[in-house]
Amino acid sequence: MRTVKLSGGRTLTTADLNRSGALPRDVMDAAGAIVDDVRRRGDEAVRAYCMRFDHACPEAFRVPESVIRGALDMVDTGFLDSLRRAHDQILAFHEREREESWFMTRDDGTIMGVKVTPVASAAVYVPGGRAQYPSTVLMDAIPAKVAGVRAWSWSRRAAARRQRDGSLSAYTLAAAAVAGVDEVYAVGGAQAIGAVAYGTETIPAVDKIVGPGNAYVAAAKRHVSGDVGIDMVAGPSEVCVLADATADPVVVAADLMAQAEHDPMASCYLVTCDATLAERVADAIERLVVQSPREEITRTSLDDRGVVVVTDTLDAAIGAVNVVAPEHLELHCADAMGLLGKVRNAGAIFVGAWSSEPLGDYVAGPNHTLPTGGTARFSSPLGVYDFQKRSSVICYTPEGMAADARCRTWHRRRACGRTPSPWGCAEGSWSGAPIPSTTSLPPARMPCVPPGLASSPSPASPACGGSSHDVEHPSRGPRPHEARRRSAGAL
Repeated sequence: MRTVKLSGGRTLTTADLNRSGALPRDVMDAAGAIVDDVRRRGDEAVRAYCMRFDHACPEAFRVPESVIRGALDMVDTGFLDSLRRAHDQILAFHEREREESWFMTRDDGTIMGVKVTPVASAAVYVPGGRAQYPSTVLMDAIPAKVAGVRAWSWSRRAAARRQRDGSLSAYTLAAAAVAGVDEVYAVGGAQAIGAVAYGTETIPAVDKIVGPGNAYVAAAKRHVSGDVGIDMVAGPSEVCVLADATADPVVVAADLMAQAEHDPMASCYLVTCDATLAERVADAIERLVVQSPREEITRTSLDDRGVVVVTDTLDAAIGAVNVVAPEHLELHCADAMGLLGKVRNAGAIFVGAWSSEPLGDYVAGPNHTLPTGGTARFSSPLGVYDFQKRSSVICYTPEGMAADARCRTWHRRRACGRTPSPWGCAEGSWSGAPIPSTTSLPPARMPCVPPGLASSPSPASPACGGSSHDVEHPSRGPRPHEARRRSAGAL
């Protein structure tokens, strides 16, 4: 692990972290080409890419319901009990995240509020290259179900590089059954993202795509973002351990290794204000890594992407943590809970030595789909709110409409660059006379009409280059809100 020493007031910078940053251009181009091809050719292209990359393709992409339910009988009871416990705890946590519609009523009777609506459908991408991730099914599908979404799962075939029969993991399917996933499709990679974003003959398009994947999956999600909603463009996993002199170096070493063994691209950070602890953690890693069944992956991650930051003070160490803005942050400090308020940037915070990060990944309850690569500065974990939309609601009474008309008039004055009359942008001055009552409102006057939008200019609608929101189209009659204003004037 590379060491960065901060002293004499020096602070950590993003350059010290040596992060790879954005997805490589060649990956973006390749993923974009696959997605565009799937959009053009549909199932034919999906099948071609499945054979090219996975060397297998099922006759039908959709997994029968009987196969999904049958997976529950194929897994051992110990795993199933653990799966159900995790499900219940993840569900209990996310039910507290559900947002509800709300409304407020002003003194004049006008109603304002927010209408909360679930997205109509969502796809959960479940990776399956190096390992199987049934926990991802639970973590990503349960919030969608709590929000009221119809949730579908797009899953890569189990160990596709090793199994040529295209079979799916029974553990992944069992998790889909427990989570209540509505449909499962056996297709992965960038081609799956293209299929679910735009739809094919047999794979329906959805409104939102969530879930982790490799660099090509992440690039494909970025490519379709805007045409369909996505949760985030996730990079390799990462952990940061903030430790003081009271930390156990063996426990710290084990927690760093638990993340490093996931992926050779995983990043591991140790931030400490005790230089001797850093040395003891390094010694512990050397003793433990030889016992790991994933020693090669763990060593590659720690050697290539491991960083130790040593500071003079604990406050400086916390400042360094906020620069790292890690996906997972562990606090191995004497007053861990007392430090919580100083942490600004982290996807998930594990407080105290007993709060092991792997428990958060699988069973604790909070979501394990987290912002990576420093994006915790502005992003949050996946939650129920990611599957809900908010619409503003405005319902005026005649009294409320009259009371707000003056504000609108002065806003239009700024837009038109002219001194307004109470009901438009006509020439002249207005001394700020009170708005007429709703029983004596004057007939509505046409607003400013930019040149070319009206059949002929009129004194009531000078071509002053202002807003055209209320312009009456000669062939369509008044717009709805213009008609409402005229009705109010006739009261």
